Amino acid sequence: MPEKAISVADLTLHIKAMVEELFPSMWVAGEISDLVRARSGHVYFTLKDESAQIRSVMWRSSAERLNFDLEDGQAVLCFGNLEVYAPRGTYQLVVRKAQPQGLGALQLAFQKLQAKLAAEGLFAAERKRPLPEFPRRLGIVTSPTGAAVRDFLQAAANRFRGVEIVVIPALVQGQGAAKSIVAGIRAAHQITPALDVVIVSRGGGSLEDLWCFNEEPVVRAIAESRLPTVSAVGHEIDVTLADLAADVRALTPTDAATHVLPDGERLLSAYQNLSQRLHRSMRSNLADRQFRIDALSNRPILARPHEFIQQRRRDLDELDARARRAAWSQFQQARSKLSSSAASLSALSPLNVLTRGYSVTLNQDGQAIHDANEVQVGDTIETKLHLGTVESTVVRRSTS
Repeated sequence: MPEKAISVADLTLHIKAMVEELFPSMWVAGEISDLVRARSGHVYFTLKDESAQIRSVMWRSSAERLNFDLEDGQAVLCFGNLEVYAPRGTYQLVVRKAQPQGLGALQLAFQKLQAKLAAEGLFAAERKRPLPEFPRRLGIVTSPTGAAVRDFLQAAANRFRGVEIVVIPALVQGQGAAKSIVAGIRAAHQITPALDVVIVSRGGGSLEDLWCFNEEPVVRAIAESRLPTVSAVGHEIDVTLADLAADVRALTPTDAATHVLPDGERLLSAYQNLSQRLHRSMRSNLADRQFRIDALSNRPILARPHEFIQQRRRDLDELDARARRAAWSQFQQARSKLSSSAASLSALSPLNVLTRGYSVTLNQDGQAIHDANEVQVGDTIETKLHLGTVESTVVRRSTS
């Protein structure tokens, strides 16, 4: 009957009493996941196995007594008791002691596959390709309704708007997620015009939530991508095999936008700086050209061209007169020198001696006779006088 209904608080108190009485302190084996260390010193985590999980807490006083560090993926034995938290209607294991068992199954699988793929060179640094400096089209393989795509698009819009972003839907958690991500990466290669970069992304989560990004088909699809790849999976502390295989690992989806896109504000500042420098340079060049034009316009040849021509004509006339005077002087000097030379030659000429009563006798060959032995009796000789010549026949000769 409605009048016999009890309150939620009473019901929860009954459950709390029964559970805490039925389950005293006990050892529980499981694998740690979703480990969080609060600033207060308390440690919160999930203890799980293959088929179930339970939220757990270790208060600061107990955590400080541990002689090892709790880590995600670690298999542990925890000693504590169940507690029902009435305000939330939940239960949790309050851990007072813990001891390590080794690595959990997922962590062991992670390390085994990592070693295998590393041996094949899928994570080698020399395989990493640089991202384009100014991409035009990006593809992001992720859940279209998740926080990752919203964070990426918001960061991209704030950083640089001159790029086209194609969202390629994919499951990023649970059964079939790995196959869906591989299909998304392959679809990115079929898009036309071609993409410049492909980003594989999702928000943070536990090792189980992110496990699809550690599966071999996904890791190989990223490593074999013809397009440069960026892995932006989880938060900064999360590291997946997809991160190791990608060309660039981004800590978060927001960080991926920083890696892939140029800084719009920096580019704008650089553009404005270059624009100002260009305008200053143009103004300086124009001022210099104007100064040179003004200087040229003040020159006489441009300011008074007719006067310049008249001056050149006067200079030409003066040069012509100087050339004529120089030529006449050279002519006079040459004529004087010629007269002097002619006088000297005339003084030395034998013909000039004939004017004083002397004569020159020539043989039949026209050569001057210096010795009587040069002619024979009967030879015809010619005597040149100052006026005229005399032809004679030798009848006698004497050498004394």
